[in-house]
Amino acid sequence: MTESISSGKFITVEGIDGCGKTTQAEFIVDGLADAGLSAKLVREPGGDPISESIRKLLLHAEESMSDRAEALLMIASRAQLTDKVILPQIINGSWVVADRYADSTLAYQGGGRGLSVQSLDSINQFGTYTLKPDLTFFIDISIDVANSRMRVERDRIEKEGNEFQQRVREQYLKLHESDPNRFILINGEQSVDNVRKEIWTHIKENFEL
Repeated sequence: MTESISSGKFITVEGIDGCGKTTQAEFIVDGLADAGLSAKLVREPGGDPISESIRKLLLHAEESMSDRAEALLMIASRAQLTDKVILPQIINGSWVVADRYADSTLAYQGGGRGLSVQSLDSINQFGTYTLKPDLTFFIDISIDVANSRMRVERDRIEKEGNEFQQRVREQYLKLHESDPNRFILINGEQSVDNVRKEIWTHIKENFEL
């Protein structure tokens, strides 16, 4: 989609909680800026005032939330962010780097919660106007490493435990296997700098920077 409307590109960073994706997304934006490109960083859920309000509900709701309500709220937040921030930036020729996007719903609500990945993919298509990332980096780490890195205070989804996170990780691995050219696996247990270098090598090769 992005190739047909502008020179803007869309890169996403995915992984289980604690993998270091936020740090790497920031590095990507810095690298693009150093290359003379306009780049914007967004996060999910969030990135827009309405989406941020949904984020608070999703991550800190005190009442029990159904799995389907969680999935639909995630995609609602994404729809708002895509419409108000991501698509306008790409259409204007800017690059957008997202700390999570549609693949997170397939991994967390599909793999983690056990909802139909096919159904979630269809709703994602509707919510994102069929926008698909040009490149996605899946920073893969073990559950034990994730636990050693994560903060003591965890949000509602981070509290789900090891078995949940393992199901999420396994679904991410399936996404990589089904689309390895777009969904690139990165060993997140390397040093932060080595992860950054590996990601940037892929970006230079894919976009001829």
